[in-house]
Amino acid sequence: MTGAVATFSSRLAPALRRYVDLKRALGQRFCPQTRTLASLDRFLLGHATKYPILNAAAFQAWCQTQEHVASGVRRVRMQQVYNFCLYRRRTEPRCFIPDPALFPKTHQLLQPYIFSEEEVARLLQAASRLKPVPSSPLRSEVIRLAIVLLFTTGIRRGELLHLTLGDYNRRDATLLIRETKFYKSRLLALNAEITEELERYLCARTQRKLPVSSDTSLIGNALKGGRAYCGTTLGRSLEPLLRQCSIFTPKGRLPRIHDFRHSFAANALLRWYREGAEVEAKLPLLSTYMGHASVVSTHYYLHWIEPLRTAASERFAFHYGELVVPVPGRKGGER
Repeated sequence: MTGAVATFSSRLAPALRRYVDLKRALGQRFCPQTRTLASLDRFLLGHATKYPILNAAAFQAWCQTQEHVASGVRRVRMQQVYNFCLYRRRTEPRCFIPDPALFPKTHQLLQPYIFSEEEVARLLQAASRLKPVPSSPLRSEVIRLAIVLLFTTGIRRGELLHLTLGDYNRRDATLLIRETKFYKSRLLALNAEITEELERYLCARTQRKLPVSSDTSLIGNALKGGRAYCGTTLGRSLEPLLRQCSIFTPKGRLPRIHDFRHSFAANALLRWYREGAEVEAKLPLLSTYMGHASVVSTHYYLHWIEPLRTAASERFAFHYGELVVPVPGRKGGER
């Protein structure tokens, strides 16, 4: 199901259509959720005699049709139906609501790797030594630029790979991120170091007589007139650099591309604490820059890493340290 029109045919069709239309009107693509609801709709239509309404038995029977997928995926789909039922209850107080306690248990979230500035500097040095290949004559320049943009702007991998040369505005030093998640476009202000990297890259393209039209992929190769890198190719290009720089997670695995986005948010927070900025006032700006619909989504990326703990403690001590005094009569200056 691609998306524009959702087709439902069971007795729940009117409610399903209203629910999907509402979510899309709020700016969500809602494609995976719609596919799940369409699966439920087909099941209810095909078993209308046995299950004339959506009740516990019908829901359980539908869940059994999902046992071919992993438990985590099954839980997500059950949650999607649960959310629809909550919406439906607004107008149908007696309608069925699944019990989340019966859903498969959640998996432990993968702990992201937070890159330091020193590690990124080593990655850039390693990228500078990459040799050109026929499919990518600007291999070094492209990978360097990808690392710089991922770390300094926090853009999503898909956003990076969809950028064109025309999305970079030299005069205003901005980067246009076009209609990505939640159908939102946004302009990212770039600092001098990022623009210098972009200018070096564009100069190299001109010297090599590679395409420089506005619709040319920014992170591209020489295949088919400058086709954009795909996510797999970019990941494979970064893996040897990470190994070369001995950058591994605590479990000995290579960091993911998405970890650059986590690193951007965590390092922004750390920078604000060190500058003495009003962090709470800055969070909406960070949320907008990262393309989030609300600050709640941004909180997912704000990890309590060790340098941040130290900076927050020092800031607290500077402003309120005098209020923390030893308790008389306790040994060793206990407080």
